[in-house]
Amino acid sequence: MRLDARPTHVIPLMARRMPQSPNQATDDPAYWSGKVRAVAAAHDVDAFILVFSHFGPRLKRYLIGLNADDAQADELVQDTMLKLWRRAELFDPARASVTTWLFRIARNLYLDRVRGQRHAQARQDALDLIEADDEVDGAEQLLDVARLERALQALPPPQARMLRMAYFEAKTHAQIAEELSMPLGSVKSSIRRSFAKLKAAMGGSR
Repeated sequence: MRLDARPTHVIPLMARRMPQSPNQATDDPAYWSGKVRAVAAAHDVDAFILVFSHFGPRLKRYLIGLNADDAQADELVQDTMLKLWRRAELFDPARASVTTWLFRIARNLYLDRVRGQRHAQARQDALDLIEADDEVDGAEQLLDVARLERALQALPPPQARMLRMAYFEAKTHAQIAEELSMPLGSVKSSIRRSFAKLKAAMGGSR
């Protein structure tokens, strides 16, 4: 099935048409790569709806976790999927999975929206660290709040405190350094090391 030239008007309708039952192939990266290729090659609506159905709710949870409100998250998910529809040919499975690619689009759209707001740089620092390892699909890992909380609790308390300040309280590295009476360089290196431990713990707790 092919979509007409007005995706802006039909994407909300597609969101309502999304199937409620999970597809058996949803955990196969090659399956999703094939769906994106179908969108790129033939504007395949059925493939697009499947991608929207699977990734839309995950993207929304991710965006809300970044401090977007419900309406803004919905809007950004639709903008992300509109970019997928219009630029699916830019997807390269040799460079990233569909998950990483879509989360990166959503991330960039979110940062464009909040740029200039207070704490925007702190959010960007956090997202840059999450995206540092595409193979891990770190953004999606951090959507599981329960696993994230367990992983944080397993860290030494000073490291967990810094991560909470940086990523949940959206404090800048300079603010953390001042509050904890630590050199700025030490704060940056400690947060980076702590974040690496957190990602390893999240990856190992699947």
